[in-house]
Amino acid sequence: MRILGLLVFCLFSGSSFSQNYPVKPIRIVVGYPPGGSGDFTTRIIGDELSKELGISVIVENRPGAGGSIASEFVAKATPDGYTLLNQGNHAINRSLYKDLSYGDKDFIPVSRVANGATVLVVNNATPYQSARELVAYAKANPGKLFNASAGFGSAPQIAACAFEAAAGIKVTSVQFKGGGPASQSLLAGDTQMMFATSPTVTGMIKAGRMRPLLVSLSKGSPSIPGIPGGDEAGVPGFESTFWFGLYAPAGTPMEIVRRLHAAAAKGLSKPEVREKIASQGMDALPSVSPEAFASEIRGEAPEIERALRNCGARVE
Repeated sequence: MRILGLLVFCLFSGSSFSQNYPVKPIRIVVGYPPGGSGDFTTRIIGDELSKELGISVIVENRPGAGGSIASEFVAKATPDGYTLLNQGNHAINRSLYKDLSYGDKDFIPVSRVANGATVLVVNNATPYQSARELVAYAKANPGKLFNASAGFGSAPQIAACAFEAAAGIKVTSVQFKGGGPASQSLLAGDTQMMFATSPTVTGMIKAGRMRPLLVSLSKGSPSIPGIPGGDEAGVPGFESTFWFGLYAPAGTPMEIVRRLHAAAAKGLSKPEVREKIASQGMDALPSVSPEAFASEIRGEAPEIERALRNCGARVE
């Protein structure tokens, strides 16, 4: 009887806990430094969760290893809804790192936050006025075009892999620790081309310091106006997008997960929030439900793993 009573107490106390949630600040951990797309989307969704849930939301940057440091931290956090993760598909790091201490089983997907595309830019001193011209040179000179990459597993690196496959070319990629150092390499003329997230290069494009050739979508993007997509730029079949989404540690009560999802979806549906995200070259894209988000993650994982395998990307 004593054991039965304890079980009943735990059942009702857990239910009460979920109903009262949240009663203290929520922390969202992101595995990238301030200034990039990961940090930007984290702060946007943090603000909206704070407004919708009536509680403070704190952003914590834990950069390193393509987001793995942050992911490992959240995977081990107490599953009470007060520590969340903003990250992309874990299939990326699963393909890159041999011994990860976490996996998909350690998380409950909550909702996608935003979807984005990368931009192919070249150094202004190069003669390439279009993607067709760049591809023609690369075909005639395999490996002689140097690409500045934001690092293995980054959205720009995956985009560069997809671009090589679609265009039938081979470039020499130089890996940097983030989009900032890669951009400096391009500006210095040490490299000639790079794929970058829109926030990384928009200012430099507007200032005339880099020349954009295409956006990594087939038809272009209203969020990154004036730059052709792959089909228009003469690289049919080329498309490569990235996203960030919220995860909770496995074991988090589904009542809390659903409350977080509802708050995120409501915040991301506001016109002013959508405009703010669009200004950074991304689209607000909340998932229909946590289950739908989980299904999307599983569905795209094989394609991500195949792309990285074909590129030979690996971090030992």
